[in-house]
Amino acid sequence: MSDPFSASPHPPESAPATRGQIFSWTLFDFANTAFSVVVVTVIFSRYFTNHIAGGQRWLWGLAVSLSMILAATLSPPLGAIADFSRGRKKFLFLFTSASVVCTALLYFVQEGMILLGIVLFVIANIGFEGGLVFYDAFLPGLANKSSYGRVSGYGFAMGYLGALAILLLTILVLPAPSSHDYYHYVRLTFLLAAGFFLVFSIPIFLFVHEPPLHQTRPPSLLRAGFLRAAHTMRALFIERQHPAVGRFLLAFFIYNDGILTVIAFAAIFAETTLKMSDSGIIAFFAIVQTSAILGSVVFGVITDKIGPKRTITITLLIWIAIVISAYFVQSVGFFYVVALGAGIAIASRSLMALLTPKQREAEFFGFYDGLCGKASAVVGPLTYGIVADLTNERIAALTIGLFFLAGLIFLQGVQEPERRLP
Repeated sequence: MSDPFSASPHPPESAPATRGQIFSWTLFDFANTAFSVVVVTVIFSRYFTNHIAGGQRWLWGLAVSLSMILAATLSPPLGAIADFSRGRKKFLFLFTSASVVCTALLYFVQEGMILLGIVLFVIANIGFEGGLVFYDAFLPGLANKSSYGRVSGYGFAMGYLGALAILLLTILVLPAPSSHDYYHYVRLTFLLAAGFFLVFSIPIFLFVHEPPLHQTRPPSLLRAGFLRAAHTMRALFIERQHPAVGRFLLAFFIYNDGILTVIAFAAIFAETTLKMSDSGIIAFFAIVQTSAILGSVVFGVITDKIGPKRTITITLLIWIAIVISAYFVQSVGFFYVVALGAGIAIASRSLMALLTPKQREAEFFGFYDGLCGKASAVVGPLTYGIVADLTNERIAALTIGLFFLAGLIFLQGVQEPERRLP
């Protein structure tokens, strides 16, 4: 078997990606949602907040924010390094391995081990978030401009399928909360998530090609990466050479903060405010993922029809409705209905791919996923945790709506490029 990291034979002008290569790419979305669902959203977030940290929600917000700022610091230069070295799969493997190993090690974190829990989560989340820089950077090489939304939608749909699969497996593992060794089984779900992530991430390393390299390799990749990242920041936000990209990244920076905060605290809100049980929370998220499977495909097609900017506008309006409803919701049944809107895939990745200059995909996606996507999560989770501890989670939910509203306003200033439809 050939080295999965080696450059596969590719002509200078890459042939269209096969269905198998696109499917292998989407399987990584299927794999990594095991981490985001089990660790970030449904199980570890509650286990850490209520069992390890004694109900201090600000500590969970701090852990999320810290991991995101570190991931943001690493992502832009690594994206530029990946462009220069044609090493996207190598870096993707490195970050994926870090996430898988540290997720498995969460099994050993028990009551009172706050520092160990934070350290392992931070490293695991850096691995997860950092890997997305390189994963997303493969999209322009797998699809043409008229099909970015559709292929991106396939990836989101596979991610939701993966989330649904890991939730169903989690239900089989967890006993009733009254069980004597309940927390042992909770910790077993972290091993389950790590194994799921590992197994289904393998195809992208075996079957998805590295794109052709057009730049001359510099003597020092690290120095070149930081210099190029600094140059890109200056070009985007000071010299404004790519004004549409800069405006979009600003909007994304703001509204993505709200999205990541909702993801980090949704299960905690369901447990502490709505008094939902483990089985109820898992069933709730299963409903969300099921609706999202169809929604992501549909909105992928809609993105190609009406454009990603209009699609993002629609989804942001839905997010605003969700957080407002979260303030008023009193019954679990109504919360299930509200949650159905949370499963719609956002067309941000497609718009970024449409705006990104060729041959600078990894570098620009480093800013999209890294500087803007991850650094944006520094403010939201910590703000939510502090507001929730000082007041209540309903008021904290309303504060998140301000991020969606501000992002929506800034998005309207983005000029979407003309797309060449088939």
